Parts: sequence; structure tokens; C-alpha cells
Amino acid sequence: MIEMTLREIADVVGGELHDVPDPQALVTGSVEFDSRRIGSGDLFLALPGANSDGHDYAGTAIAAGAVAVLAARPVGVPAIVVAPDLGSVPATSVALSSDEDGSGAAVLAALAELARVSTERLAERTGLTVVGVTGSSGKTSTKDLLAAVLAPLGAVVAPPGSFNNELGHPWTALRAGPDTKFLALELSARGRGHIAELARIAPPRIGVVLNVGTAHLGEFGSREAIAQAKGELVEALPAEGLAVLNADDPNVSAMASRTTARVVKVGLSGDADIRATDVITDDQARAHFTLHAGGESMPVRLAVHGEHQVGNALAAAAVALECGADLATVAQALSGATAASVRRMDVTTTPAGVTVINDSYNANPDSVRAALKALVTLAKSAGEPRRSWAVLGEMGELGDTSVIEHDAIGRLAVRLDVDRLIVVGTGRPSHGMHQGAVMEGSWGEESILVPDIDAAIALLDDEIAAGDVVLVKASKAVGLWAVAEHLTGAAEGKTAR
Repeated sequence: MIEMTLREIADVVGGELHDVPDPQALVTGSVEFDSRRIGSGDLFLALPGANSDGHDYAGTAIAAGAVAVLAARPVGVPAIVVAPDLGSVPATSVALSSDEDGSGAAVLAALAELARVSTERLAERTGLTVVGVTGSSGKTSTKDLLAAVLAPLGAVVAPPGSFNNELGHPWTALRAGPDTKFLALELSARGRGHIAELARIAPPRIGVVLNVGTAHLGEFGSREAIAQAKGELVEALPAEGLAVLNADDPNVSAMASRTTARVVKVGLSGDADIRATDVITDDQARAHFTLHAGGESMPVRLAVHGEHQVGNALAAAAVALECGADLATVAQALSGATAASVRRMDVTTTPAGVTVINDSYNANPDSVRAALKALVTLAKSAGEPRRSWAVLGEMGELGDTSVIEHDAIGRLAVRLDVDRLIVVGTGRPSHGMHQGAVMEGSWGEESILVPDIDAAIALLDDEIAAGDVVLVKASKAVGLWAVAEHLTGAAEGKTAR
């Protein structure tokens, strides 16, 4: 964050100083909510959590070098205390314990306001460029590609993994300092107004909308409502800003009418400003293509897995070109970019010769379809076709369409000729996925319904063999990554079989 005195921070967040010997003391570091990560010059965020209350660690944070604590009550050490009625945050997904008095929401609201002021001051004084990315799927992969293509132009701050909620968004924004040139952020939503609020916290100059799918359909009710929410990003852009829109998604392309910013469209369509042609995938499901922009073209050989990464790469290219990169540098950076976030199309071959695609961080119908296609490509493009396994769990937040969407995924697995489908779970959606596969034409044991993760692991241990390719994917609440980690030996230091 930009350097501020404790008095300045108190004024920004509407708090009061308690036990502060020097109101002019400077916060020169960042904001941390984990006392174990505090360094000299930091500000400690005392946030009530699911299992503990950050206020209990205020003294530890000060001893570790924190200048003060941002808290909801006095803690006996230097603190900026905000009142419970300070403000609110949109339908937080952050786990707050005992927040009946609103103290957790007040601290989050204070954090958001501090992030807004820090980001705006950096933009004014140092020229910080904020890039926001939204879409039903692909946000994290695109954010990682963005970080790679912007790095040759200057220092980049981006969230680790998908830390894009009401805590992660302002926390990431506050990692940006005077030396940061680019701040790349994901913007997700569970309802109308959420993206607008996140854009207020860290105002973007460049906004990227990847797609409008069915993720969070249960909250929104319709794809049209999702499009309305995603479009809040382009509405937040300044007139001198840039909206990067997916030309291949009509719901996204139509957002051009909702912004005063300049619009650049990316995709495979002939009318895209930045497009890809000659797309092929290699035996590792990595896409190769020709990148076209501004009358020039360059070859790109992606190192990340899945043909769906082409659209993500085009979006990243559009941003980098806007920020001053030349096409050759962009193509080189895209070709060298590797997966930076865990459990997202992470491909590993075990010592036993089993290839594991760990895409278990989260799942929605669009991302599962893309992962299944990558699985089949990887399994069948080698010289000798290999057996493909899809270990799938439930996709959350699909509302009344949940069973229908799971049924469609089961049917798709059969149509793509996945050799074995293991459906994990006992709920109606899991049964729907298994039944969809059976009804589409999967007989015998090609599709198997198992009750839990342990049963899936036991089945795999009994039946997988060298050369097999295994995809593991489900919504993160399912915890299906335990299957992938078991297979690769990542869990508890186990040796892969």
C-alpha cells in the first residue's frame, strides 16, 4: 500500500486511535490478517474467523513488527478501531465467526476503503494500472497469463490462486506499492452489485470479460442476469479506459454498448480485433496458434493445458498490447507462461506412468466441459491411445438446473468417449451425472457411482495402470483434490503408486 500515517488511515476508514503513542507513525508495509506473516511496518487486520478471532493475536502482531492493528474494539496495543456500523460488504463468502454485532463486516468495510484510497493514490502518483478480469470461468488462468505478459513491462501484483472474495480483493490491492506498475485482479460475484462494489474498491482502467456461463446460476436465476452482473465491470471503466470483450460470446460482445471506454474484441471470429487462427493441440493438450493483432501475426505455443486457454491468452495479449508491449514480446511471454495457481489444469505424470490432471480447485458446467475435452485430447493424441478416467464430483450453486446440468456432463463424458467415469457423491446431482452417462449409452462399469472420496481412491488404486490419464474435478467444497494428491503422492508426502 502507499505509505500512510496512522492518523491518515484512521481518517480514511472513519476509525479512532487507541493506545497509539505517535499518530504520525508510518505504515510502510502491507496489511496482513495472519499474525504469522507480519513484518516490520505492516498493519495487522484483526478479523473474526471461523475458528479464531484475530483480535486475540493483536499483541503477537505488534511484537512481530506491526505498527498498529485495524480492529473492531480496543486490544491493549496501538490500534485503529472502527465501529460496527461503519459499513457493509456484499454478501461476504468470508467465514466470520460470532459476527452478530457486525464487527467483522466493519473491519472488512474499513479494509475495502483503505484499499480504495491506496489504489487511487497510486494511480494518480505513480501511474498504477489496474486490470480487472471477470467471467463465469477462466478468471484465474487469465489472471496468471496476464501476470506473465505484463511482467516484461514492470512489476505486477496479482492475487494468489483465486483469492478474489471480499477479503482477498482489497488485501491484494493493498499489496501494490509505489514500485508496482500493474495490479491484476479477479472480480467474482454471487449477486447483482458485487462486481460494481469490487470495482469501486480498486477502480480498473482496463476490464476483461471472458464469458457468460452457468456458474452461480442458482444465485442469479438466469444467464441474462449473470450477463447483467458481469457487465458491471465495463460500466465501471473510465472513458479513457479499455474494455476487452470476447467476440465469440454474444452475451459478452453485447456489453460494448454498456461502456464509454474503448472496446477491443478478442476471439476466433473473423471480426475480432485480436484473434487466433490455425489452432491445434499437441499430445499434452497444449494449444498452438497464430496470434493476429494490428496487421501483424506471431506464432504462440502455450505451455498451459487445454484448448480453452486460447481465449484466455487472447485476452491477456489485448491487455499487454494496450499497456505498450509489442506483439513479439507478447507471443514469447504467452509461450513461456506456466500454470501459476494450484489445482488448475495441473498435469503431472507419476513414477508409475499415470498422468494426473488436477483441475480440482472448482467446477462449473463450462469448466468441466473444457477439462473433459482436454482429458480426451491428452489421452488420444499420443502414438498409442491411453485409457482416460474422469473422476468428477458435484458442481455447486446451480440452483434448480443442478440435476439437468449434471446429467448433461454425464452424457458428454460418453459422447467424448471417456473410458471410465467415476462420479463421487450421494446427492441427486451426482446420481444425475451417473444416470446421464448410463442413459447416453454407458453400460457395465464404464460409469461408476461411489459414495465418497475414499471409495474413489480405493477403486483407482485397484484399477489404474501405467499409461492411464486421470482427470479430477469438482466444486471446491467437495474436496476432491485429495484424490489427485493421493495419486501424485502429494498428500502427506506419500509415494505415488
